[in-house]
Amino acid sequence: MKMLVINAGSSSLKFTVFDFSWLGKQMVLASGQVECIGMATPHLIYTCGEGLKSKTDLEIDEKRLKAGKYLTHRDALKCVCSKLLDSEEGVLTSITDVIAIGHRVVHGGEKITEPVIVDNDVKKAIKDCFELAPLHNPPNLSGIEACEKIFPGVPNVAIFDTAFHQTMLPEAYVYAIPYELYTKYGIRKYGFHGTSHHYVATATASYLKVAFDEVKLITCHLGNGSSMAAIDKGKVIDTTMGMTPLEGLVMGTRCGDIDPAVVLRMFELGNTHDEIDKILNEKSGLLGIAGINTGDCRDIMQAAAKGNTKAALAIKLFVNRVIKYAGAYSAILNGADGIVFTGGIGEHSDIIRELILEKLTSLGVFLDKDINVKSNGTGPATISTSDSTMKAIVMPTNEELMIAKESIELLLRKNRLRLVAV
Repeated sequence: MKMLVINAGSSSLKFTVFDFSWLGKQMVLASGQVECIGMATPHLIYTCGEGLKSKTDLEIDEKRLKAGKYLTHRDALKCVCSKLLDSEEGVLTSITDVIAIGHRVVHGGEKITEPVIVDNDVKKAIKDCFELAPLHNPPNLSGIEACEKIFPGVPNVAIFDTAFHQTMLPEAYVYAIPYELYTKYGIRKYGFHGTSHHYVATATASYLKVAFDEVKLITCHLGNGSSMAAIDKGKVIDTTMGMTPLEGLVMGTRCGDIDPAVVLRMFELGNTHDEIDKILNEKSGLLGIAGINTGDCRDIMQAAAKGNTKAALAIKLFVNRVIKYAGAYSAILNGADGIVFTGGIGEHSDIIRELILEKLTSLGVFLDKDINVKSNGTGPATISTSDSTMKAIVMPTNEELMIAKESIELLLRKNRLRLVAV
């Protein structure tokens, strides 16, 4: 039983093909992405089998190029399907092998709080959130519509990044601004990275052999985009990202929490709306502080190690913000069973984890430095000492698998899918 998972970005289309057995087991048959959609030089990166990886430049008809018509998401998906059906590298014998398609959608607002089978009402809800997620929701919808054309009759399921966070109470998601701005325009905290936080929290509960509806966790998705969540008995009670993914932690290129008056001052200095948006989202964070033309934490740590004081400051800002929220979330939870690290930085940087955890001993978590160093990218690991009252855990995330599983579960509940023994 083969399932396709799609994550359509503004200029990319990521895909994973899973094979689910009737016993509930799954394996990845192929994955990859089309990059530079809407540009003159698109290409397909494809991985299958025993790590077989290839990169293919995708040609665009010269007439289309002259007319300024570049590769669309539908074109990209056709290229992906062609590769998946390839006699040598493909993993499908026919398009009809795909029995369901799961989609990552960034923003569902307040209307959608769980996985849903895509219909016209769902597509309208995605459109209604275009203003809240202008860089993400339009391509997410384009990916869905492309799949509807290429896989007619195959059910599409939308999994929303905001959905897992919708258990927050009003005191966590309402901003202290005139209330009608919330009721009229939906200005409130929504939270993002929900699929990752959900996967990591459930995987950690299983790892600790504790029921998901009993565990209390602080989950830290640390990467180019970073966020944290306080999870109490399976429900999110607070998260760092807000109405958009800009709020909260210091990130690769995003500023995170700042005084709103900073924006007003930037207007006074002559910056336009679009310029300010670009500065806060694309030129701030680690990139803005370090000043070395990259927001990649690895590059900035290397620069700091070589004596770059601004790079060192950028790392301190990043770490300090995580520490601050960890303390706050421990208080909100009235104590946590564990703090969990995931994402590119969270899973692979023992130095960042150490800098964070050495300031959290008052919460009852003590780092085992040897295990911490050995735990970069190696899978689930407990990096705290045995006498810690709050555990520190490294847990790899797998958003694609979470999307696939939630899609399968929904379709089975709705009798839209039948598991067949193979």
